[in-house]
Amino acid sequence: MSTPLIISEVLAKSDLLVDRPTIDATISRMADEIARDYIGDVPADRMGDSFVPVFLTVMHGGMLFAGQLALELGKRGLDLQFDYMHATRYRGQNQGGELVWKHRPATSLYGRRVLIADDILDEGQTLKEVRRWCIEQGATDVRIAALTVKDHDRCVDGVRANYEGLHLPDRYVFGFGMDYYEQGRNLPAIYALKD
Repeated sequence: MSTPLIISEVLAKSDLLVDRPTIDATISRMADEIARDYIGDVPADRMGDSFVPVFLTVMHGGMLFAGQLALELGKRGLDLQFDYMHATRYRGQNQGGELVWKHRPATSLYGRRVLIADDILDEGQTLKEVRRWCIEQGATDVRIAALTVKDHDRCVDGVRANYEGLHLPDRYVFGFGMDYYEQGRNLPAIYALKD
């Protein structure tokens, strides 16, 4: 296998797909949808920790999206209990393999509503396993917010995001949480390698 290019070389061979203002507007729209669904679901006299959604960030890719989404939800009055998980199929590669759990949430999910925030829904294998695990832990409602969704027909049956951000072409994408061989996650836009 050849050595991966450094990020400056990759950017020179990539197309800008989505700029930062578009990402920001998308996250704001998603926060409106999520807040509308969650706020008012629980009677005011029954509020408390058990009714506050558990907000699970899928690391590392979901971190930038989840942080911004959480702030937008707070602005709309939705309280959240934070935790994270680190489940990966890529481990620094550009093709997925077997799912590896690096960290499972410490918060009890039993009887709780769970909102999973991730950077991308590609084929859905990782999110299918993460959602299944949350249900096994006793979560009563598990929803997925994905900043990006790839447009193709290879998605695992039954896996879709409840809250979808941007639709992307079926290309190798990176930036705003998504990586190119563990590089470029902190780029403030989304890029795709040229075909």
